[in-house]
Amino acid sequence: MGSLFDRDMTMDEIMRRWPATIRVVLRSGMLCVGCPIAPFHTLAEAAREHELDEVALRRALEAEVSSKTKSRAVMSSPSGLQRA
Repeated sequence: MGSLFDRDMTMDEIMRRWPATIRVVLRSGMLCVGCPIAPFHTLAEAAREHELDEVALRRALEAEVSSKTKSRAVMSSPSGLQRA
């Protein structure tokens, strides 16, 4: 299975398309949120700039997106609703 993020996607694109990734970006100590360079830096460039392991960062971002997608699917399906 390939990466969720295209290698040409910028950090700005990633955070706008999947807002849940902002949490990972902030936890990683990255300053991409609101940064004027975010529309130009790819994930690889941002990881290198912040001296982070690109593979680990990509996995953390993808895990956050995956967990949010699964949560929404459970909440929107009738079988995902719990009785009070």
